[in-house]
Amino acid sequence: MKGDRTTETLKPGVLAALAAVALLVALATPALVKAQDKPAAPVAATPAAVTAPATPPRDPQVVRGEYLARAGDCISCHSRPNGKPFAGGLPMATPFGTIVSTNITPDPEQGIGRYTQDDFNRALREGKRKDGKHLYPAMPYTNFSRLTDADLQALYAYFTKGVQPAKQDNAKTDLPWPFSMRRLMAGWNMLYLPGKVYAPEAAQNAEWNRGAYLVQGLGHCGACHTARGITGAEKATTHSEGERFLAGAVIDGWYAQPLRNTATPGLATWTNQEIVDYLKTGRTAHTAAFGAMTEVVSNSTQHLSREDLGAIATYLKSLGGGDAVRPPAAAASASAAAIALRNGDVGRVGAMVYMNNCNACHRSDGQGAQKTFPTLAHNSAVAAKDPTSLIRVVLEGSAMAHTMEAPSRIAMPALGWRLTDANVADVLSFVRSSWGNAAAAVSASDVKKVRDSLAKTAKAAGK
Repeated sequence: MKGDRTTETLKPGVLAALAAVALLVALATPALVKAQDKPAAPVAATPAAVTAPATPPRDPQVVRGEYLARAGDCISCHSRPNGKPFAGGLPMATPFGTIVSTNITPDPEQGIGRYTQDDFNRALREGKRKDGKHLYPAMPYTNFSRLTDADLQALYAYFTKGVQPAKQDNAKTDLPWPFSMRRLMAGWNMLYLPGKVYAPEAAQNAEWNRGAYLVQGLGHCGACHTARGITGAEKATTHSEGERFLAGAVIDGWYAQPLRNTATPGLATWTNQEIVDYLKTGRTAHTAAFGAMTEVVSNSTQHLSREDLGAIATYLKSLGGGDAVRPPAAAASASAAAIALRNGDVGRVGAMVYMNNCNACHRSDGQGAQKTFPTLAHNSAVAAKDPTSLIRVVLEGSAMAHTMEAPSRIAMPALGWRLTDANVADVLSFVRSSWGNAAAAVSASDVKKVRDSLAKTAKAAGK
């Protein structure tokens, strides 16, 4: 067929060329076979083919020290935003003026590179620098004084061998007179520095004592969750000093909630497992960390073992009265507030603000969505006696902690730009008195106080 080359007659020249190719292939085949029978020449090893030496194991003392430094949350206070880790520079507002955290990297000029183990111990137990001058108790050496020698040795190993030296120009602490006289701290220490290592209580088991050691010492929970007197000292530093220990306090514009096993607000309705989950992930089925606590979870508690977190829970649950039962979700769903909202009844003060700004996430029954949108019904944060944190969350918004086990950083938007002080007061009063909640109302003056404080802080920071 025309165009079908398979049926075309081959020309004599083409036949001759094909015959020549066939002859060459036949002559070459024996040589190829012999070449294949020969063993392959060894291939020289390339640098990439050489097995890399195993990474030497880390010094166990340094590893232990790193764990303890996380338990103490050292990085949160000794690192400024966008600064180098542990290089200091974070300004901390106190009633006595602004204190700037110091460089605790092993840099010999700006950090603790020239500190001996004894110097290090003296700083954490006595609140004294290498040059003998007193530290201010913004550094919680009153808590760290309870640490064992073994833990201080591990921490020293980590900060001198496991942390990168760093130089960083920071502002200096410059308190007004007379607080600028560091020697005054000698008298303060005589009154408030325990000066002794934690001693296990024989009447308690090992888990309880481990929890007490962590809470009172490295965790320095009382630094935020215990109210302070006019001298800046915590009103109680251990459970033996009474009910003021871990009874809640306002710090840095947030209300740090009570950590005692008391009825709302408190931990009476929390199980031990919920406390562990909260510290490990920053959230439970009922609530989530917010404000400054998100940083504590992200930088510190999520890195602790569940055994240590369980010990903390055991200790905290031993403080105060007995456990209480959290009402079932069905009770909130059947409450008058939930029924009214579902029926479009927004006659109560604050109900309309709630419907327009909160209902989509937290729902008409205040139950939210587990580990996504915190429940507002029987939430210890909602029922807190001091509404400062609630007001601030509504005004500024908040984001959940980012952790390895719960990486989603779900956030609540700021509503302060569109809600008046009266709006915020109304909606929070509504929430604090609905679905079984029975907390005190919030006033517009309460909101104004927080709003003005936030504006003042932002202005001082140049925002």
